[in-house]
Amino acid sequence: MGEVIAKRAFCKALSIFVALAAGAGLSACSFEPPLRLPRVPANPGYTAGPPPQKTAGSPDGGTIQKFTYGQNLDADWWTFFHSPRLDALVAQALRNSPTIAAAQAQLRQAQANMAVNASIFYPQVTGNLGASRSKNSGAAFGGRISGFTYSLFTGSVGVTYYPDIFGVNRLIYRGSEAQMIYQRYELEAARLTLAGNVVNTAIGQASTQAQIAATEAIIAQERALLELTKAQYRGGGVPYLNVLTQQSLLLASEATLPPLQQQLAVYQHQMAILAGEFPSQWQEKPFTLEEITLPREIPVALPSTLVEHRPDIQAAEQQMRYALAQIGVAKAQFFPIVTLSASFGASSLTPDLFFNPLSSVWGIAGALAQPLFEGGKLRAQERAAYAAYDDTFAGYRSTVLGAFQQVADALRALEHDAASVRTQSRSLQTARQALALAEAGYRSGSTDYLSLLNAEVTYQNARIALLRAEAQRYQDTTALFVALGGDDWGKTAATSQQDSRAKGEQP
Repeated sequence: MGEVIAKRAFCKALSIFVALAAGAGLSACSFEPPLRLPRVPANPGYTAGPPPQKTAGSPDGGTIQKFTYGQNLDADWWTFFHSPRLDALVAQALRNSPTIAAAQAQLRQAQANMAVNASIFYPQVTGNLGASRSKNSGAAFGGRISGFTYSLFTGSVGVTYYPDIFGVNRLIYRGSEAQMIYQRYELEAARLTLAGNVVNTAIGQASTQAQIAATEAIIAQERALLELTKAQYRGGGVPYLNVLTQQSLLLASEATLPPLQQQLAVYQHQMAILAGEFPSQWQEKPFTLEEITLPREIPVALPSTLVEHRPDIQAAEQQMRYALAQIGVAKAQFFPIVTLSASFGASSLTPDLFFNPLSSVWGIAGALAQPLFEGGKLRAQERAAYAAYDDTFAGYRSTVLGAFQQVADALRALEHDAASVRTQSRSLQTARQALALAEAGYRSGSTDYLSLLNAEVTYQNARIALLRAEAQRYQDTTALFVALGGDDWGKTAATSQQDSRAKGEQP
């Protein structure tokens, strides 16, 4: 009979506990302010004035780049350069880079923290089992009896629940969820930056390699002219000053070669580090401009959708969401905290009576804690939370403005790069023709040495300038791709956000 009464009493108490917990969950409210994002322009242009539609071509049939506005860029944007070796290096860097590994570890940590905070939505169940043996003193009873020894066996199961009446649990979880999504976008931003660095390093290798080849050709040409000048001097056709001048020019050209070789070595070492290897183990040969094709068709997302494609903008938005959750938590501190708990177990002096109904014990309790006076701490915490949100809001605006500036700068840069390549190509053609005429005249004696020297210097400068202009055009194309952010970078983050809400956040 005692067992039946104990069970009925505990079941009634547990039903009251469940009802209170369910009612508390249903009545949960939230003090989190709504998210308001700054407006972005909806017009199709990024630049002041009409946006460029295509770039100019060069006299030798150089590439004309066309901009397709309103078309999203694929996430694997480096494939637009049509270089299988470059694609393989980017893939290797994304696999092996310690920067990516660190970002992945930070993401896993944020995911674990979110799972920790999600546990608050569920009752916390603990089991306790204990055994003790004690001796009491007879002095406590007036010294008329001797002390006695006894054993105590206890066991219980306890349930504790923190009902989310004012939405604090939900706000804490949303904050951790925003941190997790933030880390995911930070990972994607690291991937985007890493891919851009690999492509820029490959372009730097190709440009430096071409400059080295051009400089070596110029040095060979100047050596030939030096031999010619020496022969003319021995024949009495020119003074020895011409020999010294040509020799000085040759030495000056040779002096430009070691810095270029050093720059190429730096690019080699940098590429090894980007790929996650030691420079001494790197066996890849430098890229050449012939291996990399300048993209002709460039998709340009609309300004209204750029914020969705830039992982840094999405990361800044998650920081705002976290700050809003902290405002809600600060407001909720003014209201009571409710705790519900229940336990059921047994306590006996001997093991054989442990499962006897007479040894059963149970309890149910509710507690409410209400802040009354804390010296202005809660108001100060609320002001600090609002100030932190204002900081993240300003940071979000700055990130958006910076993204639009990067796209605008890259668009104008490509427009001006094409014009520069066109001009430099014409300059090189003119310098090549002038040098050929000067060399022919110098051999025949109709052109003086000073004219040949000027033509040679002009040709050298024009050749190097064209190579640098072409490399700058490649690099600015890469800058535009990175500024646009790609199209698929954020899909995994959005999917993860939906999955995490389905698994962890309670309705």
